[in-house]
Amino acid sequence: MTCQLTVLYHHPQDVDAFDRYYEETHAPLAAKLPGLRSYAVCRPEPDADRKRPPGHLIAVLTWDSEEAYQTEFASAEGQATVADLSNFAAAGVQLISGPSKLIA
Repeated sequence: MTCQLTVLYHHPQDVDAFDRYYEETHAPLAAKLPGLRSYAVCRPEPDADRKRPPGHLIAVLTWDSEEAYQTEFASAEGQATVADLSNFAAAGVQLISGPSKLIA
C-alpha cells in the first residue's frame, strides 16, 4: 500500500513572497526526494460564499510504501526539505501522513 504525505500550509502574511519561495526553492527541493512517486499541489480558492479556505496551499506527496516514506525522510534530502520549512512557512504548516489507496 502506498504512503501519502499531505502538507497544509497556513495563510502567509506575504502571499507573493511565500509563493515565490515555494515555487523557486522548496518545491524543487521536495521534488528531489528519493523514491517519490508523485507530487501534486493545490491552491484552494474561496467557496461560493467567498469564504477563505482553511489553508493557502496543499501539497500531496506519495511513496510506494510506508517504509519508503520513512527511509526517504531520514535521508539527507528529506531532512533538508523539512528544515527548509522554517525558511518560508512562518504562518504554520501541518504534516499528515498515512497509508493511501487509490479509489477511482
